[in-house]
Amino acid sequence: MCTYALALGLSAGACGQDDDPEGARALWTKINAGPGFRSWARAPGYATRRPSFTAHADAVEIWLSSEMVSALAPSMPSATPLAEWPVGSIVVKEGFTRTTGDSRKLVAVMEKRAGGWFWAEYDDGGESKYSGRPSVCLDCHDNRKAYSDWVYSFELPR
Repeated sequence: MCTYALALGLSAGACGQDDDPEGARALWTKINAGPGFRSWARAPGYATRRPSFTAHADAVEIWLSSEMVSALAPSMPSATPLAEWPVGSIVVKEGFTRTTGDSRKLVAVMEKRAGGWFWAEYDDGGESKYSGRPSVCLDCHDNRKAYSDWVYSFELPR
């Protein structure tokens, strides 16, 4: 059913690849600890909510962990361009649907771990729909791996 829905270009929201729901729950807890991810820095070019034409939603807000912020603005410029985001980096993308009064549709998260990215997408209530290394995430972000380490919305500093 999911393959058929994807082949037709229909929403894949009903058919996730939740390979690591425990890991997704732990990541949800992590990004919502203390004041939560909304207290983090916003991604370059995302000072406010922006329209989006991606699979995530009609409009998005993107937040970055301190590891990514540090990598974006190193205290000492390096002669060597950054090849990948540091382990511990987290990107949180909140997706909103305009047709339902700007309500939050989902939260998509990438966390850089030793060995690669951990991916998770949650519904508005924090239930994971995708987690681990879902093929739908990898297939879409694959064309960004060479020059932005899989991150779609902004580039590695050069």
